[in-house]
Amino acid sequence: MRALTSFLVFLFISIASINARADVLVLVHGYLASADSWEFSGINSLLDANGWKRGGLITSAPATAAPVYVGPGKDAANKVYVVDLPAEAPIAVQTDQFLGMLATIQAMHPDESLIIVGHSAGGIVARMALVRGNVQNVKALITIASPHVGTTLANRAIEATDESGMFGGIKSFFGGSGYDTLRRSRGLLFDLAHPYPGSLLYWLNSQQHPDIKYVSIVRLNRVGFAGDELVPGYSQDMNNVPSLQGSSSVFITPAGHTLVAQDGSTLLQILNELYDSKPEDDDSVT
Repeated sequence: MRALTSFLVFLFISIASINARADVLVLVHGYLASADSWEFSGINSLLDANGWKRGGLITSAPATAAPVYVGPGKDAANKVYVVDLPAEAPIAVQTDQFLGMLATIQAMHPDESLIIVGHSAGGIVARMALVRGNVQNVKALITIASPHVGTTLANRAIEATDESGMFGGIKSFFGGSGYDTLRRSRGLLFDLAHPYPGSLLYWLNSQQHPDIKYVSIVRLNRVGFAGDELVPGYSQDMNNVPSLQGSSSVFITPAGHTLVAQDGSTLLQILNELYDSKPEDDDSVT
């Protein structure tokens, strides 16, 4: 009888431990990218091999009817959902759709925590959603090479696509497909420019953020300076957001701006630390 009791206690603890670790990882792509970015980079394969199974894909749609393509890992203890957002749209537009997608995910997994990972502009979309949407049961936000305090390249692209003045139309005529893409993305580029009074980042960076874990994955370029070819290192660090100073752990990764397979390993390290951390743990920079 004692042996049976011990076994039942062990079984209860084991089940409770599994349930406690049931989480949903939500991956948000960046500008000029798509949900496929996480697959083509090898990140999803690495996550899947380490217990984070492919839960599904959620595509762009009105907030009340986001189409879901269920993956083989939907019922796994830990699962991964990728979202497909209109990558050229302004941050507010993407955020509205993302909030609908999060609602869809939470309806499918009502008792599980969310860990959101955003790459590049996707990190801004995710942060905007947390500030505006009052999203519940979020454990952490992890951003990869996101321009939290803007990027000079956005400012330059805005200037380059300004068609005001006598010769403005000439730019459109000779610009080509790349120029047309920037013109379509102009609203988003304003959102990713360096903050100034009245801009989205100026507003967002002054707002109170939810009390969750924040992790900034910051790129290290080939010559040893923080940052990459698109976003400077200081902008990728959420500690430089006025309302988040001192709140974010930082992981330095040697890579360019695009997602790479190594990001999967970094995410696994961060996820393990999230599970191992206790309230009194120090959020030191790694």
